[in-house]
Amino acid sequence: MSAVGYPFSAIVGLADLRLALLLNAVSPAIGGVLVRGEKGTAKSTMVRALAALLPEVDVVAGCRFACDPAQPDPACPDGPHEASAPYETRRARLVELPVGATEDRLVGSLDLERALTEGVKAYEPGLLAAAHRGVLYVDEVNLLHDHLVDLLLDAAAMGTCHVEREGVSVRHAARFLLVGTMNPEEGELRPQLLDRFGLTVEVRASRDPGERAEVVRRRLAYEADPAGFAARWREADEELARRIADARALLPRVELPDTELERIARVCAAFEVDGLRADLVTARAAIALAAWHGRDRVTADDVRQAALLALPHRRRRNPFDAPGLDPETLDEALGEPDPDPEPPAGGPGGQDGDRAEGSADHSADHSADHSADHSVEQGADHGAEQGAEPPPGPGAAEQAPVKPGEPFRARLLSVPGVGSGRAGRRSRAETSYGRTVRARRPVQPVTRLHLTGTLRAAAPHQVARGRAPGGGLVLRREDLREAVREGREGNLVLFVVDASGSMGARQRMRAVKGAVLSLLLDAYQRRDKVGLVTFRGSGAEIVLQPTSSVDVAAARLETLPTGGRTPLAAGLLTAHKVLYHEHLRDPRRRPLLVVVTDGRATHGPDPVGEARRAARLLAARRVAGVVVDCETGPVRLGLAQRLAADLGALALRLDELAADALAGLVRGIKDPRDSRRAA
Repeated sequence: MSAVGYPFSAIVGLADLRLALLLNAVSPAIGGVLVRGEKGTAKSTMVRALAALLPEVDVVAGCRFACDPAQPDPACPDGPHEASAPYETRRARLVELPVGATEDRLVGSLDLERALTEGVKAYEPGLLAAAHRGVLYVDEVNLLHDHLVDLLLDAAAMGTCHVEREGVSVRHAARFLLVGTMNPEEGELRPQLLDRFGLTVEVRASRDPGERAEVVRRRLAYEADPAGFAARWREADEELARRIADARALLPRVELPDTELERIARVCAAFEVDGLRADLVTARAAIALAAWHGRDRVTADDVRQAALLALPHRRRRNPFDAPGLDPETLDEALGEPDPDPEPPAGGPGGQDGDRAEGSADHSADHSADHSADHSVEQGADHGAEQGAEPPPGPGAAEQAPVKPGEPFRARLLSVPGVGSGRAGRRSRAETSYGRTVRARRPVQPVTRLHLTGTLRAAAPHQVARGRAPGGGLVLRREDLREAVREGREGNLVLFVVDASGSMGARQRMRAVKGAVLSLLLDAYQRRDKVGLVTFRGSGAEIVLQPTSSVDVAAARLETLPTGGRTPLAAGLLTAHKVLYHEHLRDPRRRPLLVVVTDGRATHGPDPVGEARRAARLLAARRVAGVVVDCETGPVRLGLAQRLAADLGALALRLDELAADALAGLVRGIKDPRDSRRAA
């Protein structure tokens, strides 16, 4: 591939992303940009092209931390730098942080052998040091481990990087323009992390054939002659670079009037955003907008445009809510009339605009719908209490999807033992961070030294090695011990949901969906991978293959139809197949099976026997699980309890899933062997 980058000015469309990147180039204090969008929309291309537009920087010659010779960092590990130190001028760097990076690669690492044997702080800078006074780009930031994202965003917010390794402390400046890209289909960022990005932009490919053709035409021209293509756009890129430099020079002189500051406060209060970071970011973005347009005073238009970029991702009240702003609420908070009664389909803050659709018919149909729902629920619940399947006809046929009930904070369900899977927040696991639990001989270069273990290993050999009285400890490579740390891992949570007629009472199915949605919210927060299997009628269906995109599972759950017989065995066998294939793909990720059912099995020549054999097949694979008993009514058959015994799983009633329910109950999942002995 040619080293010539794609010109920024040659990129077609993506006006919102272009503006957000340029504003951060003018004022890095805004806090960076998070770019959300579908794959193949030139997100990465535009971010990489931005680096060529940034003004050149003066750096102290030989400084690995890019210190500014005019204001060198007094705590620079390569310093202190003299006022007359030689310097050099170079381009601002674009540093890319790969998804698979380690903590040491991000913040830097210490040569622990030299630190112990020679008594020197031999520090190797990481990517944060390389990105100082440049751009740090994280592609697929939603797939980055949480502890790395925390370190990254802390450094971006504080402008410094702290490295602590076994009593040795290093601090250096780390101010950079942070840009992250992500595809929401592959999983969302936690709301706490979303809030740390200054601006957010939604991008999607143009649907205009002419614009799409122009994109392809330019890309093909670039691939045929990268240098010639870049030369044709050089003048336009140089003009953008001049505008960025001029705007940076004007930025300190831009005035934010009190009227516009109060307008910003009204907008942020109207959208009920948490904290004051939104107000600060909106103010900084409005000031940068004024400077970008060559004005020395912020206007109401600047505030509006800044709000559209700074607020959509901060008003999510639920992790599954789509980012966006209601244009009418925005105009009301700004104190302006609605300029467009039809909300735009795209761009920052765009929404579907269908909230009011059908509202005129709602009151007319409400009474009839309520009556129909009540009769269905009453009839289905009566049959469920008697342990009978609904009779043929409308009661047994497929019913319209039921909306989930209100979600709640779910209790922690964890896999027994200690794993070694991808970092997360559910089950115990050996990780690269967390509390130190023991020492062991290293299997690779030591990055996490266990100091006490190392000293214990070296102590018996000091006389043989000729250590003089009062002299230093004589260490050798074989003495080194690394620390084993224990943290939490993310699991594969596979939901197997009974959607049959025996579960079809609308009120009960609403509660079941609300419970599953609560468990999905919990999986989202604990960084799990999730899958969804449903069974009804004559078979089972994989509604969602295991994925990190928990919000997709929530969407599928909401539209889940119900009705028909109960093929419990088919649901369990399908779950077994899914878990088998996932184990081949990722053997280190441990599964957690969540079966949501009342325990009935009514389909097949021997429905109960087939279900028990399928359950024991899963138990033989030592799959940790929980059975959520959805049986209701005064007469309970206890079928879900029997299923849990066959699975070697923990059995919980639907009302025991909440975190504050039955606090005395054991929260973790028991070892399957214990459950079988109890049964």
